[in-house]
Amino acid sequence: MAMATLVVLRHGESTANRDNIFTGWNDVPLTAKGRQQATRAGQLIAATHLQFGQLHTSMLQRAIVTSNIVLETIDQLYIPVKKSWRLNERHYGALRGQNKTAVKDRVGERQIQIWRRSFETVPPLLDHVDQDRRYDRFGPKIEPRGESLEMAYHRLLPYWTDEVAPRLLDGKNQLIVAHGSTLRALLKYLDNVPDERISQVEVANGEPIRYDFDDRLRIQNKIVL
Repeated sequence: MAMATLVVLRHGESTANRDNIFTGWNDVPLTAKGRQQATRAGQLIAATHLQFGQLHTSMLQRAIVTSNIVLETIDQLYIPVKKSWRLNERHYGALRGQNKTAVKDRVGERQIQIWRRSFETVPPLLDHVDQDRRYDRFGPKIEPRGESLEMAYHRLLPYWTDEVAPRLLDGKNQLIVAHGSTLRALLKYLDNVPDERISQVEVANGEPIRYDFDDRLRIQNKIVL
């Protein structure tokens, strides 16, 4: 018998998604289409009649605004919301802000696919990081100069272990609204995806994924809503 349910959702389309830009920790807004996707995701979640104990999201507005739209749509704006840098998108280093097609033209299809999809490869690093005040409360040097998916995986997992899993074990349904790469990292963990197969895992904007767990957090059922 399922004990608790987790729903994970990638934010709706952002301006950077629309414009094919490497984004990472850059803070970009949703497009009108992205807001519609968030509303639609909320409608799909509402149809499950799940009541959530908490929502978890990143420090970036595309995920936060998606979260707010979803909570309004499911009539659960009152639940606690926790925002963490650990749920931020993977940091694309010196690639961030660049058009993906322009980078591909410069370095070739194979190299850009390795940077985008492999588990271990680190993108070109920023020379330095300008401290963003939204991260001040977490201490200095939170923002990396660039991350592989593996590095994002290792910063994400403590959040799962400390903040999400215990609440699921307590029987409280949880909702995570985050980003393509950090959700790929979480799915890698939950679904036990081998390193060499993670490149094939894709999380689409605005498509809720539901996991039902037993009382030992073993997956009983997984569906895309």
